[in-house]
Amino acid sequence: MSAELLDGNRVAGEIKMELVDRIERVSANGRSVGLGTILVGDDGPSAMYVNMKHEECQAIGIQSFSEHLPSTASQADIEAVVDRFNANPEINAFLVQLPLPEGINEGQVLLRVNPDKDVDGLHPTNLGRLVMNAPGPLPCTPAGIVELLRAYRVPVEGKHVVIIGRGLTIGRPLALLMAMRRPGCNAAVTVVHTGVDDMGALTRSADVIVAAAGVAGLVTPDMVKPGAAVVGAGTTFVGKKLLSDLADGVADVAGWITPRIGGVGPMTRAMLLANAVLAAEKMP
Repeated sequence: MSAELLDGNRVAGEIKMELVDRIERVSANGRSVGLGTILVGDDGPSAMYVNMKHEECQAIGIQSFSEHLPSTASQADIEAVVDRFNANPEINAFLVQLPLPEGINEGQVLLRVNPDKDVDGLHPTNLGRLVMNAPGPLPCTPAGIVELLRAYRVPVEGKHVVIIGRGLTIGRPLALLMAMRRPGCNAAVTVVHTGVDDMGALTRSADVIVAAAGVAGLVTPDMVKPGAAVVGAGTTFVGKKLLSDLADGVADVAGWITPRIGGVGPMTRAMLLANAVLAAEKMP
């Protein structure tokens, strides 16, 4: 068996084509879509990720606004930029790129973001909306994973999904999302983590595995039920090389699998753009 690749680049491209039409409709009403980023310091992967977001904004007609502060920026400096972005009517949605430098209270900074401009969908107000299944911006990576599985018609409804990782950005919100009665969801969800004994006993019963622990090679072929869908959402940098949570050989057992590069990442960015467009559409 050789698994079908879940090509995030292809699906993200289709989503962005749909967004172009929505952006044109916003423009026809005399408004524009504006996405902002706040980067603090010189973390290489963070800077690369922010640059990719701005390139994709330019490609589909979203205005981009950026602020790059030095690593010596104070809590007050960062919060002042957040306040300025909150007040700028041209910026519909924005994010503060994490991680922030040591000594900065990340939680305090993120709480300062206007929830209606929270493009990551991770403000407590928006996570509360997710818990209540109320309208609002969804966390980008979980939403991207759901859309990727839907695009390839991977059976999820009524199936067993095992999520490895309980982090705020992926594991916890994805578990909530996939358990809900929504298109591409409505699954029986189990959340595990690296402290769980015999993780393989749980993953071998899964129809869908989402690995989001950030541990290179964590999911091995013997942990996968033949024909299952396996999504590698966790990554680790070793030097300049990006490693997946999925070990070599998993593709020989799985029915569907994400590639090491070009799977979940493009979907995350596409859903971030979708959240920015949604924020613009909701403006009075």
